Amino acid sequence: MTWADFWALMATLNGEATHANCRRLAEELSRRSVPDIIGFAERHAEALHRLDQEKFGTLPVADMTARDGSPFPQSADGFLYARCAVVAAGQAVWESVFSDVDKFAPYTSTEYDGEWLLYVPEEAYELATGEEWDRSTRYCFESYSNRDGWPHLRD
Repeated sequence: MTWADFWALMATLNGEATHANCRRLAEELSRRSVPDIIGFAERHAEALHRLDQEKFGTLPVADMTARDGSPFPQSADGFLYARCAVVAAGQAVWESVFSDVDKFAPYTSTEYDGEWLLYVPEEAYELATGEEWDRSTRYCFESYSNRDGWPHLRD
């Protein structure tokens, strides 16, 4: 799947990874070929992996503070869901955060939760084939897995 095809499919989310929007995207994707579904999963994983960088992951949660008033750090899951929200927001937003970290910051808010986007490839595959999704992607999208994005975590 090309990046253009991936971003065109992402545009069906209207900028938000709500449950209903992600279900609609999975249904749309399920009408495509299995290689397209796999290609979507690969692009999705790569988009998330590329956002897995220290400059984004160390931002505090936008709308929370600790009891003492200090910034509240993102959890690993919260950071993953924030990255999903950025991808769901579309190509222009995704591209813009790389040159301006402040554009990523709002997506750390508890108002944004892109978790539903994680399930789109497997849901589409299951709708298309009736079988369970059982494959890994080339890129790991789990938080802190991008060694280039987190240089001090390198072995």
